[in-house]
Amino acid sequence: MVMDVGPVVIEAPVNKGVTATRVLGLPLAFTLGLAGLLLLDSVRQNTPLTWTLAGASAVLLTWNAVLLASAVRSGRTLSVAIVLRKQHYLQACIQGSLLIYWGWYWRQVYDSAHLIAAQLLFAYAFDMLLSWSRRDVYALGFGPFPVVFSMNLFLWFRLDWFYFQFLMVAFGFAAKELLRWDKDGRSVHIFNPSSFPLAVFSLALIVTGTTDLTWGQDIATTLFYPPHMYLALFLFALPGQFLFGVTTMTMSAVVTTYLFGLLYYAMTGIYFFYDSYIPIAVFLGMHLLFTDPATSPRTDLGRVIFGVLYGASTIALYALLGNLGVPTFYDKLLQIPILNLSIELIDRLARSDALQRIDPTAIMRPLAPRQRHLAYMAAWAVVFAVMSAVQGVGDSHPGQWLPFWQQACAEGRPYACPYLESIVSSDCDRGSVWACEELAILQDDSDRYHPRTLAGASADDYPIVLRGSKGPIRNVSRAGLEALACHEGWPGTCDR
Repeated sequence: MVMDVGPVVIEAPVNKGVTATRVLGLPLAFTLGLAGLLLLDSVRQNTPLTWTLAGASAVLLTWNAVLLASAVRSGRTLSVAIVLRKQHYLQACIQGSLLIYWGWYWRQVYDSAHLIAAQLLFAYAFDMLLSWSRRDVYALGFGPFPVVFSMNLFLWFRLDWFYFQFLMVAFGFAAKELLRWDKDGRSVHIFNPSSFPLAVFSLALIVTGTTDLTWGQDIATTLFYPPHMYLALFLFALPGQFLFGVTTMTMSAVVTTYLFGLLYYAMTGIYFFYDSYIPIAVFLGMHLLFTDPATSPRTDLGRVIFGVLYGASTIALYALLGNLGVPTFYDKLLQIPILNLSIELIDRLARSDALQRIDPTAIMRPLAPRQRHLAYMAAWAVVFAVMSAVQGVGDSHPGQWLPFWQQACAEGRPYACPYLESIVSSDCDRGSVWACEELAILQDDSDRYHPRTLAGASADDYPIVLRGSKGPIRNVSRAGLEALACHEGWPGTCDR
């Protein structure tokens, strides 16, 4: 589904060197902007980062010079078409707002703002040079923003290895340009330009055992720090769902994962994802990563199937990665290219006679496209409200707090004691004496474990032990901490 504002084409023939300079001055300007970041103290203080920015700028400058010489020599006519696509600038606004909200509670996002800017400058220059190397017209718009923002919502490389971030951006735009197929009579990119490089680089990190080169685990954890993050994602995604009709993908992915979580809890007494039915980073992927309308099925039923497959594959990957001892946050990234490749098969399946009885299009056929979008959004709003009411999503899921896992461990539920041990170990590392004592008890003999209360915990213990999966607790009174302990289900705290 592509909705374009009619492009305004600004042509600049390059029969003369001065005209070529004017046209190719665009990527040159972005490259010089990238090089200008070398003047920042935060860049100059890190030698590998300095060399990364300098090297990326040098490559772009060289490419620009070679393309200029080639264009002048061959007499090619290069031009710029200003093409403003709704999915690009709308996604950029949504993702940018999310980055701002998230960064307020995890300051690393704000501290990395200049690095996000560096990726945008690099992306524009790289995309322009690659396009003009292959054809005469470059479509200038907001395209690089959602690609870069999306990548930075899921995976960053640390400063000493930041050149991989530029390689990941370049890989995404190269795949968008080079890996294409005919879809409805148009040549379009096969893969989502942000999720494809995320999947490829994630696989490389897994194979080489180098996840620690990235902030990936920290990103997956800290996305839950802001209050009401599930609600924020639900609201942020609504404009895109209305304009592009992707609600059925999100809703089916969420419902599939949630229903599996309920079944798993009924069978085991614990939660599959431990501290949630749907981890916040997975919930983000279900709203803003795999839902690119250009790389998803065209039919309504096909999009439902697409969402079910994403939810089911996330569950399968989480289990597989966990059994292999690999960080599980990759569960939402690895499968999307395979799903992108399957969209034509999914649409054919959705149009088959065997599935016509469950095709929602049959019910929605009298409605105009936007009316169908609103109908699906209304259904999704009801589902989300019900899930929120029963703690299927939100900030109050019991799996993020210690009392649930203490009881589960005491009752001998599978995986409960090892997970409890990992929680108190983290709290012990943060400085909680109470947690260190709990860890010693678990390590001594978890088979005869009996849950302990917070009796004897100090004022310093409370903010650490009570934080759950949220960020640090600061500036909360003792009475407020006692109320929080009561809310989390700690025995004896509600009486106080």
